[in-house]
Amino acid sequence: MIAVVDYGVNNVRSVVRALEAAGHPATLTADPDVVRRAGRVLLPGVGNFGRAARTLAATGLGDAVRAVAADGRPVMGICLGLQLCFGESEEAPAARGLGLLEGEVRRFDTELPVPHVGWARVEPTAAGKRHPLLARAGDGPLYFYHVHSYHPAGVPERDVLLEGEYGGRFPTLIARGNVAGAQFHPEKSQQAGIGLLAAFAEWRP
Repeated sequence: MIAVVDYGVNNVRSVVRALEAAGHPATLTADPDVVRRAGRVLLPGVGNFGRAARTLAATGLGDAVRAVAADGRPVMGICLGLQLCFGESEEAPAARGLGLLEGEVRRFDTELPVPHVGWARVEPTAAGKRHPLLARAGDGPLYFYHVHSYHPAGVPERDVLLEGEYGGRFPTLIARGNVAGAQFHPEKSQQAGIGLLAAFAEWRP
């Protein structure tokens, strides 16, 4: 079973629908026990890092996601969900994330408009070209839909699968062991996004 974690933020139901379109039904749940029993977990979300981190801690959902990751089962964060997989974010310095990925979350430092919104071309790294999450990506240019003011930073090169460009390069798809995260929105990225979600649903880290 794929558990999509419902922790009171926007955009979770659209992820369930996108997984269904990919041929992989999922369960939307706010129950930590259901999350702990899941074969794999998706943590989506749009919103504030601090508020979301506090909700995950208060409800026990954060501990449940950590337990799944510690057991070696696949976990993937999307947008805010990816950011929550890090330990900290400039958006809420006092809040603690899940600490599942190495690095941090920083606000864009650019003269370009922030947030970064819209379709953006991304480039596979050497690690990305070998990773099963991108097995369906093909050889052509990849485009995914982004909506974000903050982005991962300080991520080890070996963990970065895709990079975007917005006033500088930034990681936009990351994987470390059995934990992955996309800064873009697969559920809004048409066939490319559905392909990525299908790859996650079939991923055997």
